[in-house]
Parts: sequence; C-alpha cells; structure tokens
Amino acid sequence: AGQHLVTAIAEQMFGFKTTSWELGHQRSVIELDTPSMTAEQIGALERSVNEKIRERVPVTVRELAADDPDVETVRSRGLPDDHVGPVRVIDIEGIDSNMCCGTHVSNLSDLQVIKLLGTEKGRKNKTNLVFLAGNRVLKSLEQSHSTEKALTSLLKNGPGEHVEAVKRLQSSVKLLQKNNLNLLRDIAVLIARDFKSKPVPSQLFVLHRKEGDSEFMNIIANEIGTEETLLFLTVGDDKEAGLFLLAGPVEAVENLGPRVAELLGGKGAGKRGRFQGKATRMSQRGEVEALLQEFTS
Repeated sequence: AGQHLVTAIAEQMFGFKTTSWELGHQRSVIELDTPSMTAEQIGALERSVNEKIRERVPVTVRELAADDPDVETVRSRGLPDDHVGPVRVIDIEGIDSNMCCGTHVSNLSDLQVIKLLGTEKGRKNKTNLVFLAGNRVLKSLEQSHSTEKALTSLLKNGPGEHVEAVKRLQSSVKLLQKNNLNLLRDIAVLIARDFKSKPVPSQLFVLHRKEGDSEFMNIIANEIGTEETLLFLTVGDDKEAGLFLLAGPVEAVENLGPRVAELLGGKGAGKRGRFQGKATRMSQRGEVEALLQEFTS
C-alpha cells in the first residue's frame, strides 16, 4: 500500500509514472519515469502522502471478472497471458485503483508514516525514489540514534558537531600521512647513504621496514644503485602479507625473482633489474635471504 500511495501521488502531482519498483528488506525503491527530482518536489510529495495517511483514507479490496469493463480503468502493467479467474483490485479511496496480489491495510493510517530518503540515478532517463514505510521508519530512526550515540561518545561532542569533527580528523590524517611519507623518504635516503659509506660495501643488501611502502623501497634501490649490489627489500607485516622488491644486476634478478616470489607465497613481475610484487608469507624472509647469500657468495 505504501508503494501504491507514493506511486499514485507522484503521478497526480508531477506526472511521474512508476516504471518498476522493488520492496526490499531494509528499504524500498520506486523507479520513476523522470530524469530527476528536485528536493522541493521530494518534500512536497512526502508531505502529501503523509497527509493522506493522517486522513485515514480507506483501502478496499475487490475481485472483478477478467472480462469486467472496470478492469480497463485499473492501473496495472497488464495481466499475464496465462491468467485465469478473477482479478484482484486494490482501491485507495479517491486516489488509486491498482491490480495487486499482495496483502494490504484496511486504511492508510495503518501505514503510520512514509519517509522519502531521496533519489538515486536509475536506468536511462529514470530516477529511483528510495523510501521507508511504517515500522521500517522506526527501525531506521533507532539505528540512526544508536549510531549518533556512538559517535557522540567517540568524538566527544554533540550530533550537530559530528560532521565538522570528522572533517577535522580527516584533515589531521591527511597531514600525518604527508608528514609520514616525507619522513620515510628521508629515512630511505639516509639508509642508502649509510650503506654506501662503508669501506667495503656488501654485494647483498637486505632490509625490512613494517611501515614502508613501494616508493620507500624504490628510493633505497635508486640511491644505492643496482649495477653491482643485489637488494632484497620488504615492507608490511613481519609474518603475513606485504610488498617485496628484488633489485640488482638484470640477469640475477631475472633468475631469482620468480623463486623469491614463490618462497614468499606471492606474485610479482619485473623488468630491467627490478622484480616486485605482493607476498603472503613474510615469515619466509629468512629463506629468501639464505638463497640470496648463496647466490652472491
């Protein structure tokens, strides 16, 4: 009945015909034959349907013979070709007559209230109107209130300030991420310089840094140089998932890259002396290092 009421009033007020609908578990959707709806139209439609609910408009059910002339005056998508027997018609007094097989209220006040949640883009040149009716409105309000209470506790301010508080948090996180990135770049350069400053540089360089990223590994590889040194760099979780980079002389990397990926339970790809990818078994880093030590010695 809620869908029938919204459909009928939307057509009466604005000429928007309903082309399909979906009555879901959480919310319901009516597809309207219009490219868009304004906020003013949605507000006016919501006020009008709730006015009809408050007026306790009667809803009646009647059965017509399939050949009854009145069937032609009823709004429907047409009877199925294989239909036999009477046609069930739902009448919302003075508003709508519609063929339907579902259960219905005896008058509109049983719907309690209808809340239009807004619109979403539908199929070509159509608009999906999302709505709640009856107890679903109460459930939605309960969920919203519960979320509001949780946010009030977490953000330490009232509901009216939640949006601003979240925006400030997002700005803080962005700044921290930017600062963290800059620090990681500086650390990568310093790590590389420290390695290069040693009197007798090793042929193998191995490093794991939990909070690093792909750029961090590539900066180290660029700074150290990969013509003579074989580098095995990893970032992420110590034992589970993360990223790896094997860099060094082209022939060595082509030979070792797939074996390193296999040991780490991951996948990778490479070209021109760099092989990088994702790992799922970072706990195997020791085995990879042993393989590389054997190769370089």
